[in-house]
Amino acid sequence: MRIISYFFLLVIVLFGMTFATLNSESVTINYYFGNSTMPLSLLLVLVFALGCLIGMMVGFWLLIKSKLINYRLKQRLQLVEKEVDNLRAIPLQDKV
Repeated sequence: MRIISYFFLLVIVLFGMTFATLNSESVTINYYFGNSTMPLSLLLVLVFALGCLIGMMVGFWLLIKSKLINYRLKQRLQLVEKEVDNLRAIPLQDKV
């Protein structure tokens, strides 16, 4: 199994190297306060990495939010279960 994962890693590295050699032209990026020149392949990799980082941050935020909601629901469930147990412990009174 380890050999297969190394093979896939090698294929990905080879694709990355051929991608970088095919897209080695320099491009100029104009910012609001300046500009810079870098290879197209590097620009694409940086933009992809930035997108992955933003996606992971949003995913982490949603995960934390759902964990907090889950925690609050568990607290409410414990309170309701405790109340039900207390109500079950009260003896029934018959009216005569």
